[in-house]
Amino acid sequence: MKTQVAIVGAGPAGLLLGHLLRAEGIETVIVERAAPDYVLGRIRAGVLERTTTDLMNRLGLGARMHAEGLPHDGFHLADGERLIRIDIAALTGRHVMVYGQTEITRDLMEAAPQRGLEIVYEASDVALFDIDGDAPCLTYRKDGATHRIDADFICGCDGYHGPSRRAIPAKVATAYEKLYPFGWLGILADVPPCNHELIYANHERGFALASMRSASRSRYYIQVPLDEKVEDWPDDRLWDELAIRLGPDAAAHIIRGPALEKSIAPLRSFVFEPMRHGRLMLAGDSAHIVPPTGAKGLNLAASDVHYLSDALIRYYKSHDNDAIAGYSDKALARVWKSERFSWQLTRLMHRFPENDAFDRRMQVADLEYIASSVAAQTSIAENYVGLPL
Repeated sequence: MKTQVAIVGAGPAGLLLGHLLRAEGIETVIVERAAPDYVLGRIRAGVLERTTTDLMNRLGLGARMHAEGLPHDGFHLADGERLIRIDIAALTGRHVMVYGQTEITRDLMEAAPQRGLEIVYEASDVALFDIDGDAPCLTYRKDGATHRIDADFICGCDGYHGPSRRAIPAKVATAYEKLYPFGWLGILADVPPCNHELIYANHERGFALASMRSASRSRYYIQVPLDEKVEDWPDDRLWDELAIRLGPDAAAHIIRGPALEKSIAPLRSFVFEPMRHGRLMLAGDSAHIVPPTGAKGLNLAASDVHYLSDALIRYYKSHDNDAIAGYSDKALARVWKSERFSWQLTRLMHRFPENDAFDRRMQVADLEYIASSVAAQTSIAENYVGLPL
C-alpha cells in the first residue's frame, strides 16, 4: 500500500491528525495494534482546553461535545479545611470543557468511515524502516500475513510504549524523565459529583482529586504509595479517605456508590527530544508524558497535532519544507511549559516521602499566598486553561 502520511496509533492524537489531513485531501492511513472496543475502553482524562475543543469544532465534530460536555469557569485548590477557587473565566476570559477522552475518541472513530479516513485495527508487530531517507515505510501483521505501507511521512501517535519513538537512533535523541514515588488510586462511580467544579486537595495524609465525567458520573482519586494494591482499598475505605482529604465542605456533598472501575496509575514526567527525525514525527504520549495534575496530557497531544497538521498541510499545499523542519522545536516549546506547570502543581499538592516539616510549611505558605494573590491565581489560571499556541 502507498499513502502520503502513515499514522501509527488510533488514540485521540492519531485520529485528530488523520481527520485534519483528510479534510485537506491528504492521503492518510492509520494503523492501530488494538481492536476498536479496546481503544474505547481506555479510561483517560476529561478536561479539555480551548486548543482541543477548537480542533473538534474545526472538523465539524463538536456537536455532541457541546451538547453533553460541561463548560467549567473555574476549579478549586483545597488545603484540608477550605476551598480556594481559581476563577479562570474572570482571570483569562476563557473556560475549559469536561468531556471524557473516551467520548472524543468515539466521536472521531465514528466519523472516520464517511470521511474516508482508513484505520487498520489489530495491526500487530508494527515496525518502521528508512525514516532517515525519502521513502520511509512500516510493516505490520494482520490475519496471519505481513503488510507494508510506503509513505512520504510517518507520524508516531502510538503512546509511551509504541514502536515509533524507539525507531529514532539513540545517538541523536535525549530522554528526560522524572518518576514520582506514588500513584493515583482512582474510582469511577455513577454518582453526582460533590462539586460542580474540580477540586485538587492538599492534605497531610496526601493528595486527593474530585472530578467528573458528567453530571451523574464522578471520578475521584487519592495519592497512594506505589506498592499499594487495589484490593487493599474496598469501596468504603476509599470513600472514607476521600471525605477526609477533600475537607468538610466537599465531604458534606459526597454521594457514595459502587465502583464501576478502580485502578492505580503511576505518575511520571517525560520528554523525548527531538520530536522529529528524518521523515518520522512524534506526537502525544509517544514524545511526552505529564503527571495528570493539571489535566495536560490530552491537551498537549492536541497542540502537537495542531502544529504537525499545519506543517504537513503547508508541505503538501505550498512545498514548505521549513514547516516540517521546525515542527519539533515549535512543539517542544509548549511541551516544556506544560511540563513545568504539571510538575509545579504536583509538587504543591502531593506529599513526598522525603518532605520534612519545613517542606510541608512551604506548601501551606504557597497555598496561603495563592488564596490572597490575584497575580498568583492568574498565573495558575493561564496555565490551566491552556497557553497560547
